[in-house]
Amino acid sequence: MRKLWLAASVVSMLRLSPAIAAQAPVATFKTSVAVVPISAVVQDRRGRMITSLTASDFEIIDNGQRRAILDFHAEQNSPLAIAVLIDTSGSMRVSAKFALAHEVLKQLGVVLQDGRDELSLFSFDASLHVEHSFSPHPAAVADALEGAEPFGTTSLYDAIAQAATQVSERPSPRRALVVLTDGIDTSSAMTASQVSALASSIDIPVYVVATVAPIDRAAYEARVESQPPPEGGDLRELAVWTGGELYWVTRTEEAAMQARSIVAELRHEYLITVESADSAGWRPLEVRVRKRALAVRARSGYFGR
Repeated sequence: MRKLWLAASVVSMLRLSPAIAAQAPVATFKTSVAVVPISAVVQDRRGRMITSLTASDFEIIDNGQRRAILDFHAEQNSPLAIAVLIDTSGSMRVSAKFALAHEVLKQLGVVLQDGRDELSLFSFDASLHVEHSFSPHPAAVADALEGAEPFGTTSLYDAIAQAATQVSERPSPRRALVVLTDGIDTSSAMTASQVSALASSIDIPVYVVATVAPIDRAAYEARVESQPPPEGGDLRELAVWTGGELYWVTRTEEAAMQARSIVAELRHEYLITVESADSAGWRPLEVRVRKRALAVRARSGYFGR
């Protein structure tokens, strides 16, 4: 195993949340692009995937300005590249948290297509470790975690940021980071909004799978209903801001269902390309569909060129 560290230019970017990124100097950012790829998931009010839309059904709003769509793909044959980031900190020893996370990893290996899709595995406690590099044989990746013992503090947000940069290097247009955790962060230097700024800027949706006891899920949902999210956001907001989602696994039998849901979403993404703004700094994006009853999840912005 080896530790991964971010380059200084990326660290500078990580320290900026979407709300303040627009004020950053041009030289700070190294991720500017001439075109902006957007991965979008569309669902109806019941959460069902909508897969029959065309480019004319979409509107892309870039910092308040409508952008013309340069390229559009809706086929479901592109290979997937998924990195799994699993929490191996001490808090995962409690109850069956780690066992549930390992089961989700196994089920992802089952659902993905051997020889076509790619899966990799990272673990983290106070730092990030590579357990298995990207492999075209997803079912074999879970074996790299056998014998692992959760231990240490948790740098959850920092680990997500570092793993997302690794996923961005894969050539597949359908890429994602799946985070298996109990959601407890004890030592990160970053906040959820800062991490979402990075993941959004490189178009990496983050799917957070909370592997916890049922009582922990109930407590979280009650807290969300009764009070605003903490300053800097939380895991649910981090996921949604990047175009991903927060899932729950509280029992072993839920692992396969959530693994299938994540893979199905990625296979049914709409891949949209627009021209980048000709100005530096953070550019908020809004992806709309003309049928207002439908909900769209996509990256929240990018850094202009």
